[in-house]
Amino acid sequence: MSPMSPRIASSHGVIVVGAGMAGLAAARTLAEAGIGVTLVEAQDRVGGRIYTVPGGELPIELGAEFIHGLPLELIRLVDEAGLTRFELEGETGCFREWHGTGRLEPCGNQREVDRLFDQLSNFNPPQTDLSFSEFVAQRNLSQEAATLATNYVEGFNAADAHRISILALAKQQAAEDLISGDRVFRVAKGYARVPEFLLHRFLEAGGEWVPSAPVRTISWHPGSVKVETNTGRTFQGTAVILTLPLGVLQADTVSFVPQPQILAVAGQLAMGPAARVVYEFDRRFWPDDIGFFFAPQETPPTWWTTNPKLTSMLTGWIAGRKLTELGTSNLPEAGLTAISKILGTDARQRLLRLHHHDWQTDAHSLGAYTYVPRGAVHASDELSLPVESTLFFAGEHTDTSGHWGTVHGALRSGYRAAKQVLAQVGLIQKL
Repeated sequence: MSPMSPRIASSHGVIVVGAGMAGLAAARTLAEAGIGVTLVEAQDRVGGRIYTVPGGELPIELGAEFIHGLPLELIRLVDEAGLTRFELEGETGCFREWHGTGRLEPCGNQREVDRLFDQLSNFNPPQTDLSFSEFVAQRNLSQEAATLATNYVEGFNAADAHRISILALAKQQAAEDLISGDRVFRVAKGYARVPEFLLHRFLEAGGEWVPSAPVRTISWHPGSVKVETNTGRTFQGTAVILTLPLGVLQADTVSFVPQPQILAVAGQLAMGPAARVVYEFDRRFWPDDIGFFFAPQETPPTWWTTNPKLTSMLTGWIAGRKLTELGTSNLPEAGLTAISKILGTDARQRLLRLHHHDWQTDAHSLGAYTYVPRGAVHASDELSLPVESTLFFAGEHTDTSGHWGTVHGALRSGYRAAKQVLAQVGLIQKL
């Protein structure tokens, strides 16, 4: 936009609630189109569930860590920001124990599991949706393969296999296949640099950024919105884009006057729990060629290195039903016990620092990310629709392309909401 381009006055512009990837994408797009935009964020930083802190060898990711596959919008944004990404490499191992001793070795029946997920890409859906557990029970899988597949679905999707929709998983698998979703990348300088770049572009376009202002009440009628914050500041506009995480929407911590019926649809989705611990040791004590490894009976059950960057960092991950059953209070200590057992070394003697963030108790998220329960596969489609051309929803829980729970899903939803607002602005101008 040129310096002389006309702008819609901010008092008649758009309010964006939440400065995660969805909110930032929407805010930047609208600001660069000449719309007056106020971006209101509860925290003193941007990024939402992208949360990067300094580390000794690489930045530490306590929220979103990976670029899953090659999603065009996100890859373009990372490149535009001048950031370098690297692809994770290495072998995958499973921990097997006999009579109190064990070792990492290739995971058995992995081909059987791979075939199961390949079937999902070309799945002929039943008339009635199934849970993943029901789906697995109908397949002639070995017990080991069924366990591996269930652990993967619950860990990757932060889900309960007895609840997650097979129709949603089929849509997700097909979407991942289109972007080489089995490839995994990290942003070398830290994922937080991406939302920080979006904020920079938003401010350059003349947007107003309001941090540390939790939203309390949203009062609205068609064509008019008033957003009140806990700090006492109030913002008015013609529309609002709401990018509150699903957990916050479901907790009703923000009041709507009047309450839109669409919020009942948000209750059909599930905010999955996930937690990680990142350990920094004084040296590596695991094989250089290892990438991911799994120990289903341990806590956490999933681990990864930074291969091909040969650092002394290890990340432990637990999500879904296992985390719900175990909780997070003792996770850092449990992880040290588990890794000592898996690798046969007293990890406590090697530990320099550990990093942990509990997203379930974080008031700004109240969970990790969304999964779709059985029977709710159309809920996100409904949430993506504007209410009276005034309330617009974005965030990974509103993604309609099968990429729930991902950064690129959130990014896409932000661009979609911005286009919806711009379409409405064009309609108003024509009238």
